[in-house]
Amino acid sequence: MTWLGIALIFWLAAWAVNVALARSRYHNTKPVRLIVPLLFGGSLLVLWEGLVRGLGISPVILPAPSVVAQTFVTSTDILWADFTQTVLKGALSGYAIGCLSAFIAAIAIDRSAFLTRGLLPIGNFVAALPIVGIAPILVSWFGFDWQSKAAVVVVMVFFPMLVNTVQGLRETDQMQRDLMHTYAAGYITTLTKLRLPAAMPFVFNGLKIAATLALIGAIVAEYFGSPTRGMGFRISTGVGSLSIDLVWAEIFVAALAGSGFYGAVALIERAVTFWHPSQRGRA
Repeated sequence: MTWLGIALIFWLAAWAVNVALARSRYHNTKPVRLIVPLLFGGSLLVLWEGLVRGLGISPVILPAPSVVAQTFVTSTDILWADFTQTVLKGALSGYAIGCLSAFIAAIAIDRSAFLTRGLLPIGNFVAALPIVGIAPILVSWFGFDWQSKAAVVVVMVFFPMLVNTVQGLRETDQMQRDLMHTYAAGYITTLTKLRLPAAMPFVFNGLKIAATLALIGAIVAEYFGSPTRGMGFRISTGVGSLSIDLVWAEIFVAALAGSGFYGAVALIERAVTFWHPSQRGRA
C-alpha cells in the first residue's frame, strides 16, 4: 500500500494547493490559470499510478501511466505512422473540405429562400444520423484508405459548420443593412464589409465544433475498414491482442492532436474576432 499512500498524499496536497490558488488574489492571472490545470492533471496521473501499483491491477485491465509513457517512447515510429494516416490525411483533409464547402453553401443559402427552406431541414436530418451507420457505407464507396475517412469527416463537420455560418450571416440587423444600402453598397460589399465580419464568432464556433468532430470521425471510421495503420485500426487491434498500453498511447496521441487542433482554431479566432465581447479581457 506504499504506492497508494504516497499517491493519496500527493493528490490531497495538490488539491489543497489548487484550492489555495483559486482563492488567492492572483487567481485570475495567467500563471495561476496555467498552473492549476497542470497541477490537477499531474495529481490525477500520480493517483492513477498509485492505484494501479498499490492495488496490483493487471496491466491488461489498466496499465500504469509509467508503462504507457514507456510504450509511447518505444513506439514513436508506429504512433507517427498512425498519426499521419488518421490526423494529417483523414481528419485534416476532411475538415478542410467539409468546412470550406459548408461555408460556400451557407452563402448560397443566404441568397436563396428556396435553399433555406429545402437544404437546412435536410441538413438537420443528416446531422442526426449516427456515425456508425454512415461510416460503413462511405468505406464501401471510397475504399479502405484515408479517402473514406475524409468522407466521413466531411459528413460530420459539414452541417454544424453550415448551421453556424447561416446563423452568423443573419446577425446583422435591418438598420445596419439599411445603412450600407444608403452608401450604395451592393451585395458583395455588404457581405464582405458587414455581414461576414459580424458572422465570424459564429463561423469560428462552427470551426471549433468541427475540430472536435473531425478526429472522432476519422478514428471511428477506421473501425469499419482500414489499411494496416491508423489510430482507429491500432486501437481496435490493440484491444484484441491485449496490448492495452499501446491503446492508451494512441489515446494520448489523439488527445494531444485534438487539443492542439482546437487550440490552434481558438488562437486564430482570438486574432480575428478580437473586437467581440467574448474576447475582451482575456490575457
